[in-house]
Amino acid sequence: MINCEMGSESSVIDKLKPIECVKEIAGVFGNYDILVKIQSLQVDEIKQTITTRIRNLDKIRCTTTLICAN
Repeated sequence: MINCEMGSESSVIDKLKPIECVKEIAGVFGNYDILVKIQSLQVDEIKQTITTRIRNLDKIRCTTTLICAN
């Protein structure tokens, strides 16, 4: 779940699309601006994607992560 600067949702979504582990993206209303589904068999790959690829994008204020293991 991502909070970004007001009005930057579309540009952030465009920057998220090419990230390999990203499987779904949705703009939402409420406490968060964007929901992103990331999928990988490796938990370390998910952590790395969040910390180095997503959180470092311009216009992102903060993220909240929920990890689901099947």
